[in-house]
Amino acid sequence: MTYSSNATGILLAAGLGTRFDPSGLRNKLLAPLPGGTPIVFQSARRLLAVAADVVAVVRPGAEKLADVLNEAGCHVIFSLDAERGMGATLAAAVRATSEADGWLVALGDMPWIEPASTEAVARALDGGETLVAPFYRGKRGHPVGFGLAHREVLTTLDGDAGARALFSTHTAFAVEVDDPNVLRDVDLPSDLENG
Repeated sequence: MTYSSNATGILLAAGLGTRFDPSGLRNKLLAPLPGGTPIVFQSARRLLAVAADVVAVVRPGAEKLADVLNEAGCHVIFSLDAERGMGATLAAAVRATSEADGWLVALGDMPWIEPASTEAVARALDGGETLVAPFYRGKRGHPVGFGLAHREVLTTLDGDAGARALFSTHTAFAVEVDDPNVLRDVDLPSDLENG
């Protein structure tokens, strides 16, 4: 990729992944993809292919995860708010990067998104759209883009709904992509089989 977005990348990597491992002993984001690369490392590298500056948010105590993300090239922040859900985690990341021109938000458990899909979202965001999402066959996926117009709302998010409320009150600029991976995440170990 030769395109570099003005937006700051945010990689949300603070979830518990209890469906992947109900015991809570294994962090799903550190599970290896079929080639051996940790899920979160590949997710980070895909986002970094378009956003030169990426902040990854993890839970306190997730030092091994933080090490992998640092190795990938992310700036890592530990969020005490992570236990309150994805919205609180996203709010912490936006507050930590309040000087950004906009945000490209990706999820740590979505390692297969094509960089071209992320680039398409970034180009729309950099072009002046304030709320952008990729769509595959009519379904909204990730990563999503937020312009400065939404900074205040983003900093006050809480709970586990993430930015869903923004998407229900504002119409996102739809970027049609031919990439089913914008919808594909890792919830269960079996999701890794067709990597």
